[in-house]
Amino acid sequence: MNLAEAISSLEAASVAARELLAAVTNLAAVEEIERDFLGKRSVLVSVNEAIKDFAPEDRPAAGKAIGAYRSEVGALIEAARDGMSAGEAAARIERERLDLTIGGRPQERGHLHLITQVQRELEDVFVGLGFQIAEGPEVETDWYNFEALNFPPGHPARAMQDTLYVDLGEQEQVLLRTHTSPVQVRVMESRKPPIYTIMPGRVYRRDTLDARHSPVFHQIEGLVVDEGITLGDLFGTIDAFTRSYFGSSIKARFLPSYFPFTEPSAEFSVTCIFCEGSGCTVCSRTGWIELGGCGMVDPNVFKSVGYDPETVSGFAFGFGLERMAQIRFGVDHVKAFFDDDIRFLKQF
Repeated sequence: MNLAEAISSLEAASVAARELLAAVTNLAAVEEIERDFLGKRSVLVSVNEAIKDFAPEDRPAAGKAIGAYRSEVGALIEAARDGMSAGEAAARIERERLDLTIGGRPQERGHLHLITQVQRELEDVFVGLGFQIAEGPEVETDWYNFEALNFPPGHPARAMQDTLYVDLGEQEQVLLRTHTSPVQVRVMESRKPPIYTIMPGRVYRRDTLDARHSPVFHQIEGLVVDEGITLGDLFGTIDAFTRSYFGSSIKARFLPSYFPFTEPSAEFSVTCIFCEGSGCTVCSRTGWIELGGCGMVDPNVFKSVGYDPETVSGFAFGFGLERMAQIRFGVDHVKAFFDDDIRFLKQF
């Protein structure tokens, strides 16, 4: 290679680089052109290696041509790189542009658990009937849970197989309440009649889990204390709340029973909402579904809180919220309320 051939090669390469750079569309193509025209295998390296064979008087001209080539092609590449970088940045900005007019991703809203829904609906029913709402501790003493409610010391409900006792080192026995009846005692201790109050809450028993029983469940109990309260007032209250909750066609039935804290006592049932009393598998062909227990407050309970059973009378009732939900919504197994299965809970 002589000087003329070297200059010609550099000029041709410069023209080719210019044409290629004019057509590039991305930064990777610019980098590839840089390697081809200024890299280790480019014409620039070839001419630079050939200079040693040139005549001494031609070497300055060859060096000048190489410098001019490197400057020209280098400037073209830098200009193309800057253009590509700006273009890609603009494209990225366009891709990532935040359109404030577009709505956000829809978020699925949660809602109250079915048992909470049932509790609040029933609370509204009773508030509409003139009742107040009272709550109390879930960890109770033996006195509030049993003794004040006329449970004698040898009563089976006090046994370890039915009640969960808590070892807190207290002299008096402490337990997880087996019903919300202790709240009735606390309400009577803190107020004078008249009392029209319901007591919703969570309770605990040593039950084996099956379709209708759970070691943890929820109750609503009611208490009325006033002058001249009769069994008819109790029946009327049960009838009013069951009709309000299940529908006006529902009827209530009362059968004699026994509870230590009421006398007389009864279990109350309602017309089967599935067969409307004609008999089906849900109600065991009886036409009735049992809901809970009720009765007139035993005089001994009044005496334990300082009330005079000769001047006041009253009634109490109670039922399980899981039972109410199972009946109304056709839930087969009480376990479904505690599994936290979103597929189940989303239905309600």
